[in-house]
Amino acid sequence: MEDLVAIAKIVKARGLRGELVSDILTDFPERFDDLEKVFAVCEGGKTSELKIEKFWFQKGRVILKFAGFDSIEAAETLRNCEICVPESEAVTLEEDEFFDWELEDCAVETIEGEKIGTVREVMRTGGTEILIVANTEKEFLIPFAETICTEVDVENKLIRIDAPEGLLDF
Repeated sequence: MEDLVAIAKIVKARGLRGELVSDILTDFPERFDDLEKVFAVCEGGKTSELKIEKFWFQKGRVILKFAGFDSIEAAETLRNCEICVPESEAVTLEEDEFFDWELEDCAVETIEGEKIGTVREVMRTGGTEILIVANTEKEFLIPFAETICTEVDVENKLIRIDAPEGLLDF
């Protein structure tokens, strides 16, 4: 099976008919309009293909109803599962845009070649995203800005930074 990309995470069952409240994990919620089938990846790695019967947005979340999940008890079996699509169905981004999962696990080094650490996660602040870069001793918060992250090579899992004075000081 090809790699999967998470677009939602189920938080809890809702109502008596198997509806599920889910956090939206995609920057493109309109992608739900064209989805019929998705994969649920549950704790422990169990993966199931699901057919979306209907969905709607409510209070910044997506409510999902899957075929065959017609009771609260059935829906509860999907709690905490990630709802995913195959990587080949991921939204196409502009050349200088990246998915969080592409940046995670990238090695980070200065333009001089000094190794800083590895991207542990991408933090969204409402403005410029922040790369949380960790090594065995420290954790660094590096703005994901073109002026700082001068080279991003997700295929080779490498980000080169031109760190302004004080960024790497603790």
